[in-house]
Amino acid sequence: MEMSTVSRVVKIGLRACGIWPYLPSTVLYRLLWIVLLTAAQIFQYRYLAVHYYTDSFSNFMDGMSSTMTYSLFFIKLIILWINERTFFDILQMMAADWKNCVLTECSLRITRNRARLSHRFSNFIVGLQLIAIILYSCGVFAGNVSDAQKINVSARDHILKMKFPFKVNTFSTYTLVTILEFFHLAMCGCGISVVNSLIITLILHISGQIDILCDWLLKAFSKNKILTMDGITMRTMIMKHQRIIAFSENIENLYTYIALTLFVSDTLIICCLGYIIVTSLDTPGGSTILVRSMLYYFVMNLEAFIYCFAGEYLSAKSKMIGDVAYNSLWYDVPPKQSRIVHLVVLRSQKQLTITIGKIMDLSLERFTSVVKVSASYVSVLLAMY
Repeated sequence: MEMSTVSRVVKIGLRACGIWPYLPSTVLYRLLWIVLLTAAQIFQYRYLAVHYYTDSFSNFMDGMSSTMTYSLFFIKLIILWINERTFFDILQMMAADWKNCVLTECSLRITRNRARLSHRFSNFIVGLQLIAIILYSCGVFAGNVSDAQKINVSARDHILKMKFPFKVNTFSTYTLVTILEFFHLAMCGCGISVVNSLIITLILHISGQIDILCDWLLKAFSKNKILTMDGITMRTMIMKHQRIIAFSENIENLYTYIALTLFVSDTLIICCLGYIIVTSLDTPGGSTILVRSMLYYFVMNLEAFIYCFAGEYLSAKSKMIGDVAYNSLWYDVPPKQSRIVHLVVLRSQKQLTITIGKIMDLSLERFTSVVKVSASYVSVLLAMY
């Protein structure tokens, strides 16, 4: 039996990113990420500043997209580090839910199924991110090989658009820098996918707890009496509902400002990648650009979709609590017990959700707005350049 909804891959990634709370190595990992990301961001923004007027606009947009992706990841890490206590509370609640799921066979089955689904989604997201990184790097290498003007080492493209404080004019230096860039890109890509997998894991866990509560509500009432089999009582159901609400509030506190920064940056990143893909269709070396940009574009859209779907799914599942409570046989029990169901229905009218910086709810409608805005920006850029 899987004793945790968080997969082993996500656990390892969270520890390596310094997000897993209260470990002896957490401070060391955080210092390492601060040094690596700060250095990379300095070199990347130096590239943008130096090549704003001298480089082609397509290359500038390519550097802008990767730079903003790194900045977004850095902001995610900082927010998760600051909310270490909240994440610790979430882990404690998940452990308690696993301990209590043995009350009924249905609870155990639902919790296991959500854990297996969470592990599959986590492996898929991490694997897709690694494939995108490999294709992006191969696209850069293919562009260097196919372009005769890049026989000289100093003229070759790097995996990441950076302006170093030293010259890369020898093959050995270029090889070393390229290897470091690839491993740095792979580390950050895995970190990004782990953070995105975490929200899917939390949403699947709370959805399983909601399904358990709904199952209890349907089975708790029969004509003229309340079933108390398997240790499930009205008090147990009320406590379960309160724990679900508290768990949802912790997810909201953990991800609301991450969602805010993501929607601001992802709109621009998707715009940059869309511009690169469209302009590459008419260029001689467009196939190599498509190889490195298409899956990257898909991954960035998938990231925005994951957050929007998580918010939409949580809202729909929370609404289901009130519907199931109302459809139960609450009218066949004494008024003293039926009032509990009335309170559950009343509380469920305020849906559980994840907001974008406490401003608006995450939903699939927000995802469509991101895609529309990005497409409109691309059309404007194509008209200007």
